[in-house]
Amino acid sequence: MPSLPEIMHRTFFRTLSLLSPARQGMLLGYVFDWLHRTPDPWKLATDSYEQDKYRTTLKHLPARPYRRIIEVGCSEGVFTHVLAVTYPDAEIIGVDLSERALARARERVPQDGRVRFIRADILTHRSEQRFDLVFCSETLYYLGRHERLRRASAQLSQLLVPDGVLVAVHPWPEAGRLHHYLDSHAALSRLTEQVYTATSRPFAVTVYGTKPATPTS
Repeated sequence: MPSLPEIMHRTFFRTLSLLSPARQGMLLGYVFDWLHRTPDPWKLATDSYEQDKYRTTLKHLPARPYRRIIEVGCSEGVFTHVLAVTYPDAEIIGVDLSERALARARERVPQDGRVRFIRADILTHRSEQRFDLVFCSETLYYLGRHERLRRASAQLSQLLVPDGVLVAVHPWPEAGRLHHYLDSHAALSRLTEQVYTATSRPFAVTVYGTKPATPTS
C-alpha cells in the first residue's frame, strides 16, 4: 500500500495534469527547480539502491551498438554519466525540465560535443533527431492522468529509429499501470520485462523495440 505522503505526492501531479500540456510543463519546471534547490535531492549519486538499479537496467539492454542515446528525465546527470562511460562512442543527450538540475548535470558530465543536455518537456518536445536507445526512468508518474501518459508514450516512440530500443524503469507495482500505455502503443513491442521485488523499493525494467526498417527492393 502506498504511504499517505506518496498518495498526496501523486495527487498533486495528477492535479497539474488537468492543465494544458504547455502550462503543465511550465509548472513542473518550477516544481523541479524548487526541489533542486539543494544538490541531488533524491541521492541518486550516493544511494546504493540507485546505483544497483542503474547496473541492473544496463544488463537488460539488447547487445548491439548504440550510436545515439537520449535519457528523458536526466535530472543532474548521474545516469547520463554512467551511459557516457558505458558507451564511449555514442552521442548522448540528457533531457530535463529543471534548469538547476541541468546546470549540475553539465558540471558532472561536461558537454564535449558527444554529450549534451537540453531543457525540454517530453509532452511537447519535437526532436529532429531519432535515437537508437531511449531511457525513461522514474519519470512517467509525474505526468498524471491517462491522456498525458498516452501522449508521453507517443512522444517516446517517435524518438526511436526503426529497430530502436526504449527502456522504461519505474516502481513496482505502479510500473504495471504506467507501462500499460507503452504496451498499448502500436509502434512499440515489449521485448522483455523483469520485476525486482527483493528490495525495499521494488521496481520493473521493461524493454520495448520498434519494427526494423522495411528493406527497399
